Amino acid sequence: MSSTLPDRVSYAECSARERIARLFDAGSFREWLPPAMRVMSPHLAQLGVPAAFDDGVAIGEARLAERRVFVGAQEGEFMGGGVGEVHGAKLVGLFKRALRDRPDAVLLLAESGGVRLHEANAGLIAVSEVMRALLDTRAAGIPVIVLIGGANGCFGGMGIVARCADHLVISDIGRLAMSGPEVIEASHGVEEFDSRDRALVWRTTGGKHRFLVGDCDQLVEDDVQVFRAAAVRALDALRPLTLQSLQDEHAVLTQRLHAGEGAEDAVDLWQSLGIAHAGAVPDMNAEQVRTLRQESLA
Repeated sequence: MSSTLPDRVSYAECSARERIARLFDAGSFREWLPPAMRVMSPHLAQLGVPAAFDDGVAIGEARLAERRVFVGAQEGEFMGGGVGEVHGAKLVGLFKRALRDRPDAVLLLAESGGVRLHEANAGLIAVSEVMRALLDTRAAGIPVIVLIGGANGCFGGMGIVARCADHLVISDIGRLAMSGPEVIEASHGVEEFDSRDRALVWRTTGGKHRFLVGDCDQLVEDDVQVFRAAAVRALDALRPLTLQSLQDEHAVLTQRLHAGEGAEDAVDLWQSLGIAHAGAVPDMNAEQVRTLRQESLA
């Protein structure tokens, strides 16, 4: 069964539940701890901060091209998708249930600015527990797929979580990094990173950059149905976690480390990695960037 909802819908403009409804087989999602159960952060009310009945994340079970998958979708409209104690606990529970029930895969629709400052200690602990639960899930032979394309990107602890997955899909307008541009600027000054320079932001954290340097497996357009097709391809292409796959990943990271020596801009790094016509990348669409990388690395 495939989704029957309209095509060509922006992934970035959808809410977490809209993404779930359009990405997975129609009507197949069954939510655990839905808003009606009002499982909310115990900290926000004490600080006078509005809470959400689902604490900004939906988790449950669905089907993708008839395959049983578990799903976690972060809501970027609630505190930027920030992770707090309950938010993180729901994601940990998702992975632990996967260990018990063994679905075909776990899909994480990530959109997060990182840990909430309002409950920073609890959030940091929660993110570390999410990472451990994700890696336990992978070690048990259950693949984890992460999709990134929300307006808030995927930063902070969730940026690390995303890179712990088996397969990562990102849109050409998606962003992925450890520290956000505003955080870098606040810590080291505008001379280090000008967060108002949007072209710089996308050259250094955007989906095209992450694809060209090997941080993600698929670069896609900002379209829900394109994301769905990419997720199905990921299910078909997943390979088991092995020592050789880890060594291959380390080899890629080592190559990038050496290539980045002396690079003052992402364009310099792309050129060092052998990407032809690197200066034209910012004006290219996702399909053109995919073609360029295939030709440059052939």
